[in-house]
Order: sequence, then C-alpha cells, then structure tokens
Amino acid sequence: MANNLFISYDLMAPGQHYDRVTEAIKALGDWAKVHYSLFYVSTSYTSQQAAEHVWKSMDANDKLCVIDAANAHWFNLPNDVSQYMQNHWRR
Repeated sequence: MANNLFISYDLMAPGQHYDRVTEAIKALGDWAKVHYSLFYVSTSYTSQQAAEHVWKSMDANDKLCVIDAANAHWFNLPNDVSQYMQNHWRR
C-alpha cells in the first residue's frame, strides 16, 4: 500500500546540499515538487523510514518534517502538480 507523504525541509548554513537532499527525496517513489522545499511523495516507505532516508543526506543543523497524510486539499497550485497529486493519491 502506498503512503502519501509530504516532506518539508530547511537547509541551514553552512553546507546547504539541495541537490543531495532532493535526490534522496526523489528516490523514495513517485514525487511532485509542491513548493521550493516541500515535496509530495507516493511511496511504500513509512514516514519514519522516509525521514531516516532523507536525513542521511542532510547536516545536523538542518530541519526535516515528514507527514503521512490521508487527505489533502489545495488551491492555486500549478496545474501539473495538482494533477500529479490527484493521479498518484492512494489511501
């Protein structure tokens, strides 16, 4: 069963490794970039497993939040992101 995860992060100075973090997120499964530091991922990983996976690519002073969501509602997102989430949303 797929999990609907939202992954949010803040990379703090020094050592902001955006490419490394986004590649770790994308490796979890089907994904869409919702905002600059917020991703939606449809994955078989639990929120804890996903957080541990992404955290390995981050520095100790960075911030990470992974949320497993059953329902979501949004307004004014780019059409491609909105459509992608609708197509991949699983309960």
